[in-house]
Amino acid sequence: MTLWTSAEIAAATSGDASADFSISGVAFDSREIGAGDLFVAMKGAETDGHRFLDNAFARGAAGALVSEDTAHPCVRVADTFAALEDMARASRARMAGVVIGVTGSVGKTSTKEALFAALDRGARGAAHRSVKSYNNHTGVPLSLARMPRETRFGVFEMGMNHPGELAHLTTLVRPHIAMVTAIAPAHTEFFADESAIADAKGEIFRGLEPGGTAIVPYDSPHRDRLIAAARPYAARIVTFGLDRGADVHPIETMRLSTGTFVTAKVGERELSFTIAQPGQHWVSNALAVIAAVDVAGGDLGLAGLALGELGGLAGRGERFTATIRGGEALVIDESYNANPASMAATLEVLGHEPGRHVAVLGEMRELGEASDAYHAGLAEPLLAARVETALLVGERMAPLARALEGRVDFVHVPDAATALDRLMQVIAPGDAVLVKGSNGVGLSRVVAALAGGVA
Repeated sequence: MTLWTSAEIAAATSGDASADFSISGVAFDSREIGAGDLFVAMKGAETDGHRFLDNAFARGAAGALVSEDTAHPCVRVADTFAALEDMARASRARMAGVVIGVTGSVGKTSTKEALFAALDRGARGAAHRSVKSYNNHTGVPLSLARMPRETRFGVFEMGMNHPGELAHLTTLVRPHIAMVTAIAPAHTEFFADESAIADAKGEIFRGLEPGGTAIVPYDSPHRDRLIAAARPYAARIVTFGLDRGADVHPIETMRLSTGTFVTAKVGERELSFTIAQPGQHWVSNALAVIAAVDVAGGDLGLAGLALGELGGLAGRGERFTATIRGGEALVIDESYNANPASMAATLEVLGHEPGRHVAVLGEMRELGEASDAYHAGLAEPLLAARVETALLVGERMAPLARALEGRVDFVHVPDAATALDRLMQVIAPGDAVLVKGSNGVGLSRVVAALAGGVA
């Protein structure tokens, strides 16, 4: 299926096409190029994509977006990053479906994936979303440029770690529905307090299309602040949450062995469904999904089925069994990211698992001056989860180590490699092992080793 022709790319970017070609995908990493893709040769602080043009075409690229001369089929522009944004705007302009923007301090990637699954369940092949965590100044325009023109539902994740970033991204996405999943301490190194984080997340509402809807977490202490941020731009504001005051809330919930059964109030209707992923945070995520599907005009029944089928994402709740000395241990992979709220939520999930509880916890980064207090504050959730052995990874975990002295068996290690070595000494068949930390800690290597059966 043709995503773009060279003539369309040239028209969108005010560029010059060297040849006629059509492309079926877009990428700016030559290692991700597949047959028929457009390679966007972007210049960065450390490298220049033009150096990888030959590699991209060897992998099957059909054309390239360049700012320098090349013998390969291309569209030449003055600035490839600006041209990618131009393609994003043109892609958004030609799409006649419903666009949903998702942001939040925690849960945005998981909610985005769940929302895509819920909408795709009722419109097979006609839903599109940003892949992985492509939610920044390059990932958002790339995700938009990849959107097929026939898309009925587009779901885009938007992230930020400084004020003003979402204000720009939301003008590219121009959502009909803009959602904030939750406000929590994250990137606090760059913000004065949580209220400032809420203000920065509230920038997503500025891009709402006329008649658009804002979806706000009712349970958040920053609810009123978010509603105030949405009111000048939203024709409608819908709230979701565990509190019965929310527009979309649970009437009852029942914890299952692997998830949660929920009966929810959706406006004046009731909907019963099962969430495959365990934990109260997933109940909140699911309510946000149901709220968005309802506003978007999707099928709520099929959305409920999709939530029941939803598997965990690598690094964000994926579960697998590891072979351990002739037996098996449950591994919960939360290695992609961490902040105080998500740490507490996933520890609570671990606490409900059978067997001995082992936690491999990496330091949380970008927390600023409050970092020590946030790390020490993990002691109570860890103890409430009945963790019997904790491996604390990274220098910033020292305050938590001090808070746990004499209360639980733990080891404080400097890096992921040492954590893996120590874990191999303590893990046993029947254990439930949570692996969670900021991505830079590298705990994905611990997960990969467990998945490979090194124990």
